[in-house]
Amino acid sequence: MGKKSPFWELLKNIKTRWVIIVLPLVFLSVFFFLVTLNNIFTQTYDIDRFTSAKETIRSPITIENQQDTERKTHETVQAVEDRFVISEEITEEQIAYVEETFDAITKLGEDKLHNRQSSDDENGDNPPIMLTTQERVEQLKQILSSEITDAVSDGTFYQLIESSPSDRSRGEELLNSSVNNVLEKGVRTENIQSSKNEAAQSIKYSTLDNNLKEALTDLSEFAIVENSFFDVEKTMDARKEAASSVEPVVIRAGEIIVREGQTITNEIYEDLTLVGLLNNNRNVYPVIGLALLIMLIVGVIGYEMHSLSTQKRLDKRKAASIVLISVIVISLMKIVSLYTTPVNQLFFVVPVATGSLLVKQLIHERLAIVLAALYAILGSIIFNGDIPNSLNVEAGVYFFFSQIAGIIFLANVKDRLSIVRAGIGMATINIITVLIFVFLSFEKYTWIDLFIQSGFGIAAAFLSAVLTIGLLPFFETGLGILSDIKLLSLSNPNQPLLRKILTEAPGTYHHSIMVANLSETACEAIGANGLLARVGAYYHDIGKTVRPHFFIENQLSIKNPHDVIEPRQSADIIISHPYDGAAMLKKHKLPKEIIEIAEQHHGTTLLKYFYFKEKETNDKVKEIQYRYPGPKPQSKEAAIVCICDSVEAAVRSLKEPTEEKIEEIVSSIVNDRLMDGQLDESPLTIEEVKKIHSAVCQTLKGIFHSRIQYPMKEAK
Repeated sequence: MGKKSPFWELLKNIKTRWVIIVLPLVFLSVFFFLVTLNNIFTQTYDIDRFTSAKETIRSPITIENQQDTERKTHETVQAVEDRFVISEEITEEQIAYVEETFDAITKLGEDKLHNRQSSDDENGDNPPIMLTTQERVEQLKQILSSEITDAVSDGTFYQLIESSPSDRSRGEELLNSSVNNVLEKGVRTENIQSSKNEAAQSIKYSTLDNNLKEALTDLSEFAIVENSFFDVEKTMDARKEAASSVEPVVIRAGEIIVREGQTITNEIYEDLTLVGLLNNNRNVYPVIGLALLIMLIVGVIGYEMHSLSTQKRLDKRKAASIVLISVIVISLMKIVSLYTTPVNQLFFVVPVATGSLLVKQLIHERLAIVLAALYAILGSIIFNGDIPNSLNVEAGVYFFFSQIAGIIFLANVKDRLSIVRAGIGMATINIITVLIFVFLSFEKYTWIDLFIQSGFGIAAAFLSAVLTIGLLPFFETGLGILSDIKLLSLSNPNQPLLRKILTEAPGTYHHSIMVANLSETACEAIGANGLLARVGAYYHDIGKTVRPHFFIENQLSIKNPHDVIEPRQSADIIISHPYDGAAMLKKHKLPKEIIEIAEQHHGTTLLKYFYFKEKETNDKVKEIQYRYPGPKPQSKEAAIVCICDSVEAAVRSLKEPTEEKIEEIVSSIVNDRLMDGQLDESPLTIEEVKKIHSAVCQTLKGIFHSRIQYPMKEAK
């Protein structure tokens, strides 16, 4: 059979990617959408006016009640009083009329006295001619303004003239004061009579003569006239200002519109209609918004899965893990949200960090961080109190920091207790986050509330740790996913297969330990999984235990059996050990990654010693007969073990390993693997190969450093 065409390979890759990436994303999209749908799309009610509400109904949105706002504005505008302007000219003019009257009467009295004196001088013996009061009134009317004489009666003038100068002076002062006070307040058409009465009352209770009081009252009625007029411009400005100061009547999201058992009045019915709770034609825009948000979230997850797939770190098992972990975390949020009310903030108790801990252990730390942010966004929707246009920012922030804390504190994993220790760190961060909310809030919290919410944070952290410990075996065994904790347990020297190597092939065991040290160092230099490479190196030569004495490291004080058998037979025995080892690992149900390292650590390399030995007697021998069947290393870790396996064996064979010889032999083996195409199917880059070369050389130089030669004691 020839090689498949690139077109068929492309179709195979597309099919594989569809199964591994697209199908999980479609499932997650549907799941996220269904879980969060009721948080943005509330139910409608079939309610009639004047019936009793069967449940408490809250507003799903924030909306202005324009009808109430207009009514409130109209009432406010109507309450604004009309604005009037007081004419200072009229005020001054009327006061001037009063003053003119009194000045004229005073002047008339002075003229009378003057005339009398003149008559005495000219006719000293004759008596003076006296004018009657009526004549004096007529004289006064001739010198006063027509506005005064037309409005004021002769009787008033008569009484003023007849009063004594001192009383008249006091009356003038009283009248001016009363009239001025009234006019300064403003006299309008509707209050002109009350203003005149006010002035009259001031005069009435004075100590003046009654006749003078009557005259002053009559004169005040003349002086007090309309001097305050309606100002259209100022009134309109005042009404506009009042209208602009009216706060809109707003129904807030989450506000209770009607309580259970309360009668549905017309006003309540209108509010229910306004917020759309009685509208059978649902608004589809929130659904579109949610769909777009889910698309963004799933798109980010898809990008991360594609990135892992490109690095050959994603398979069906890990894709299934992403789906299962997402379902577990979001389901926990949804369940807790069903019992959450505006009074109790139960989101503090959600063990949301379970997802991040599991993803970091089972898949990759970067993906754990990304999912932590996405779970926090979904949590802010789920705990929004079924208010469509809102997010619970507190819940989102709390979920994010809780998960990030779990990722950070779960470092240097040595056993399952590391997860418990991470739980302590998460509990601390949860309490700090709770305190942040308390201190930033305007509400006053009691100590009891603070302890309860902090207790929720501690409970969430330890629930996350317990759930992670409990779920890890399911993912490790049920889905066959390899975690750091599983690797650590496999690295225990008391593992049956490792004890088998130690007891049956001690030289191979020592060789495996050395390869493990080199491999871990090389992986750490390029950011690969050093723990996986170390454990894989421990088991990579387990197949040699089938025939341990056919491998030189186990031939202690015995004759090499290859010296007495044919090269082809020797090659078959040597070539079979990776596949014997893979079969043994499968039988003991070790993880797939360990089995692949054992199976791939020789790739399709040529068994040169036996090939050239056969070629000495058989020129027609083919290389393929002396090559390992493969496959070639598929992962970075398998490729590194492949290199370190050959390097360790070659350097160990050196009698005097110097730095130059170590550099030379490592370069030779690395170049040979590259030229032979053994690294073609691994994701290693040339730059990474250079880093591996440098790290391996540095480690070997440290192992085989020169030692002080102690002098031997001479025999006597």
